[in-house]
Amino acid sequence: MKFSELGIPKNLNKGLKEMGIIVPTKIQEQAIPVLINSKVDFIGKAQTGTGKTAAFGLPLLTSIDPSKKEVQALILAPTRELGQQIAKQLFKFTKYTDKIYTESVYGGERIEIQISRLKRPTHIIVATPGRLIDLMNRKAVDISKIKTIVLDEADEMLSMGFKNDLTTILGQTKGYRNVWLFSATMPSTLNDIINTYVDKNAVRVSVDKHDAVNKGIEHHFVVGEEVNKLDTLTYFLKSQKKQRGIIFTKTKAAARKLSKQLIAKNYETGLLEGDMTQKDRDKVMRAFKKGTMELLVSTDVAARGIDVANLAFVVHYQLPDQIEYYTHRSGRTARAGKKGLSLALIVKQEIKLLRDLEKNLGIRFIQIR
Repeated sequence: MKFSELGIPKNLNKGLKEMGIIVPTKIQEQAIPVLINSKVDFIGKAQTGTGKTAAFGLPLLTSIDPSKKEVQALILAPTRELGQQIAKQLFKFTKYTDKIYTESVYGGERIEIQISRLKRPTHIIVATPGRLIDLMNRKAVDISKIKTIVLDEADEMLSMGFKNDLTTILGQTKGYRNVWLFSATMPSTLNDIINTYVDKNAVRVSVDKHDAVNKGIEHHFVVGEEVNKLDTLTYFLKSQKKQRGIIFTKTKAAARKLSKQLIAKNYETGLLEGDMTQKDRDKVMRAFKKGTMELLVSTDVAARGIDVANLAFVVHYQLPDQIEYYTHRSGRTARAGKKGLSLALIVKQEIKLLRDLEKNLGIRFIQIR
């Protein structure tokens, strides 16, 4: 299957090829033809790392009329990083098309700067919900002409407390736009929003968990005592010879402690956790993307929206509580057709958890001794 067969026009396809995006993923195969060819509401269930940005971004770009200097589409995302990442992808996709202007707005940057940017012609706004509400209250954004609202990582927006903001935005635009909702999970709170603001005849697509796991990832595990985990990790890192990767913990406290321990062992390590200021977070991500920092220690929520090319490995220093989080984490490596390694450091009592992951995700873990 090629993108042209899904209905993607030549000028967009040229940009995709240049980015090395040749073969559509499962969610792209199922979403793109529907979204390009019909004006419908859409609900897509798929994990992070399955190519959702192109699944909604490419049909969205084909629907924009560049000659109309008005906001025609709105994309809502839970974090600043994910918003910036989406805007960047859309910009790259449109290298060979007529100029389509996308603006990214989020908290953590002075609102006056964003207001002045929005005075320029803007076709698509990518926003975190709270900042969009602020801009709407200041009459700096006009969303009365939008044809499409995309909710990306909708479950995460709800878990971050954006439900009221989402209902306000969806309520103000009801009646003349389509909603395209993408989410890794479908909690009951999300069903409330779907039942109220999404058409009951919406097209629903769910990418099976077995298909969601990237086949380019090798899944390994080491069983040991909790007290030996740090030694096991450093032994593994030596074998990686300065390659870059992310190490995941379940809690902020564990992330802070581990990053200090690795820095003490002379590893160039950055920390990402929920209580950090946006300024510190940006600083860490800049260093990591440039390659001056080889390791990132992160919690699950703090890692949302990160997309860094050429990550060699992901380490689960602590196994996640939810199956979806394992897919989110491991999906950070082996992007764009490359290979990657996902290593879980576990204690004996967690072997059953690992077997559950194998069964639910259709993967196989190889034990490293």
